[in-house]
Amino acid sequence: MFEYRKILFVIVLSFVGFIQAKDLPNFTDLAEESSPAVVNITSTKTVSNRNSYGGGFGDPRYDEFFERFFGQPRPSVPRENTRPVVSTGSGFVISKDGYLLTNNHVIDGADEVTVSLGDRREFKAEVIGADARSDVALLKIDAKNLPTLKIGSSKQLKVGEWVVAIGSPFQLRFSVTSGIVSAKGRSIPNGSDSTYVPFLQTDVAINPGNSGGPLFNLNGEVIGINSQIYTRSGGYMGVSFAIPIDYAMDVVDQLKEKGYVARGWLGVSIQEVTSELAEALDMEVPKGALISQIVKDSPAEKSGLREEDVILFFDGEEIFYSADLPLTVGAIKPDSRVNTMILRDGKKKTISVKVGELPKDPSIAFNNTNENILGLLVENQPDSSSEVSVSGILVTGVDSEGIAYSSGIRKGDIIYSLAGRRISNVEDFKRVLDGINTERNTRIGIARNGNKRILSLNLSK
Repeated sequence: MFEYRKILFVIVLSFVGFIQAKDLPNFTDLAEESSPAVVNITSTKTVSNRNSYGGGFGDPRYDEFFERFFGQPRPSVPRENTRPVVSTGSGFVISKDGYLLTNNHVIDGADEVTVSLGDRREFKAEVIGADARSDVALLKIDAKNLPTLKIGSSKQLKVGEWVVAIGSPFQLRFSVTSGIVSAKGRSIPNGSDSTYVPFLQTDVAINPGNSGGPLFNLNGEVIGINSQIYTRSGGYMGVSFAIPIDYAMDVVDQLKEKGYVARGWLGVSIQEVTSELAEALDMEVPKGALISQIVKDSPAEKSGLREEDVILFFDGEEIFYSADLPLTVGAIKPDSRVNTMILRDGKKKTISVKVGELPKDPSIAFNNTNENILGLLVENQPDSSSEVSVSGILVTGVDSEGIAYSSGIRKGDIIYSLAGRRISNVEDFKRVLDGINTERNTRIGIARNGNKRILSLNLSK
């Protein structure tokens, strides 16, 4: 009897395994049909190194040789040396006459871009347009009747769907990896001003060299451009991000039409609504984007928005997290008039807002220092930051040509005093800055890694 049950158990397990294996997707047809339109991209740019050894050797043995035979040290004459830097990535063909898509960071600053097809043909590519904020670049090669990929819709994509990537990780050309969609509409601020991209998050294995390659649904349609990974090791750690294809194709259309991408802009600094803030604001649920500051003469100020307003809906889209607002506003055509629902003094109110155009210079878009005479970007420290030992405002950006930089202020510093007055928030900073005598030096107190310092600001520069 025991043997019979054992045999039956094995049969059942085998049957279940067969059903599960049968239900798994087969990627062979997709890989075979789509790979010919995926390309490898090599970009080359020249960088300069400053070498103080006139001959370019930089070897102490050569200096010893020079002194022994010529009786004096070899003269140290600064010399500019150049060297080529090569980087690789992926891309894909979107038209038979040679238009291709890839990431901006794959070709950024390149002197020469080479596109290699699956049949081993190579072409020099022309950069038709590129947009750093979305990390999308449009290239063109001189070729006809190229294999192309079908463009799908990322809007129809659902979390949990199977997706497939084809690219050249570590120059292993035309590698195929698969996974599922982990999340949609991710905002991943990373210093490159990419908060306007509603990234797709997947668990598809993506590594250096996959950048710019296509992400497919099971119908073989491109639904994203592989762009970034979350990593502490430099390689894949289970989290990767792709630019939604609907968003990318809108960028392409604008690059073709006018050579740049126009995005909506409000001109506000925002922060998350915490549970503590929600209670203080008479909110039942902590959600929305809390306006902490409004840029002078911005669309927000002209529309009547105020600091401490909480934006709950914008153009009909719910703003659940503060990161939802830049994504929603950026997708709106500049000069459009939309309704925004806010919470002000515990009451909901609808305001008509005329959306502006996001300035090309991020320091203008988020200018928190009135006329920015110091060349600083600042913001209030998070209320929940109990680990901060010094109260003040956080420096989030420093103009390398500005007064603050030359005085020694750096990104990440905490400003706790200006002209002898305590600085607790951005409003304090603006108020003191407005009243400063620009004809003489003044002092500013900063904290760096918990250590306080007093610096001199030469405002007459």
